[in-house]
Amino acid sequence: MSATRSRIITITTILLAIAALAGAVTAVLHATRGGGTDTADSRPDRDAQRGNLAQEVADYTSRFGPGHGYRQPGRGDRTAIAQGVGLLVDGHRAQAERLLSERDFTVRTVLDRVSGHRYAEVADRTDDAVTPRGWGRVYIDLDHTPRFSIQVPHPVFDEGTEQLGVRVLRDSPGGILVMAGAHRKAGAGNSADVAHRRDTVFYAICAELVRRGMPGVQLHGFASSTAPGYDAVASTGAGSSGRPDARRLAGALGTHGFHVCSAWVRRCPVEGSTNMEGRAADAADVPFLHVELAPEVRVNASTAERAAAALSEITRRWATAPVAS
Repeated sequence: MSATRSRIITITTILLAIAALAGAVTAVLHATRGGGTDTADSRPDRDAQRGNLAQEVADYTSRFGPGHGYRQPGRGDRTAIAQGVGLLVDGHRAQAERLLSERDFTVRTVLDRVSGHRYAEVADRTDDAVTPRGWGRVYIDLDHTPRFSIQVPHPVFDEGTEQLGVRVLRDSPGGILVMAGAHRKAGAGNSADVAHRRDTVFYAICAELVRRGMPGVQLHGFASSTAPGYDAVASTGAGSSGRPDARRLAGALGTHGFHVCSAWVRRCPVEGSTNMEGRAADAADVPFLHVELAPEVRVNASTAERAAAALSEITRRWATAPVAS
């Protein structure tokens, strides 16, 4: 064999080895980012539906009202929907879509025009021909590894909390926005009050995220007469695992000009000690923050932006912290 032919074969072999190595590295990076192996997990941006996330949430919640729009889910529904969300968080989109579709939930990718981020939307059926069940929606950041939840249990009833949740989601990488699907007074008795019941889809999803060690912040609103002189009430609900983060949050809110009642320092109204998602987090020793905000903080655009900035200081820390095992 001539020296020239030998060199050609050697160079070809090297190039093939480099190509194989590049393919292996690409596969590893894909698995690391997506967290799963389903072929449908990584979808091109052209498949995303462009929109304004804040407007989509506003359109969704505009139909909420007391006395209608909620049906209590069965245990099988709660379990399957929570498992489906868990599969999606873990990167198994195809499996998640199959499981969720069995419960009349849809999954689509939304490209938010404002933030430029992609979110997986998990949505309860909303066809006008079907009676609304009020089981909620979830938005999962697809551009970053999921690290924490933003929980909105009383959209519309606690005016502005749903839009505050969107602001924090946009500001912090790795967020999961969990939003109740009905007005707090939509069901019989307190059946739609998802912050104080375990038999809801909202609770099941939040508990699934807690099982993965994800901290959460739950957004509420109080009437001005409930805590006169305060703009916010910050607490850790029934537990204390989130105490360091709660102190940071109180400090951040103070820096942004808000007067905060800190439940670990003094007795405060609406401390959230009976909050069920908080109790689930406490049982798992996972940080949980319960935040109550006055009306003027939630409904005024400039003050809501300041409150979101303070909250995002905490959620951005969670975004870079390792998930508890």
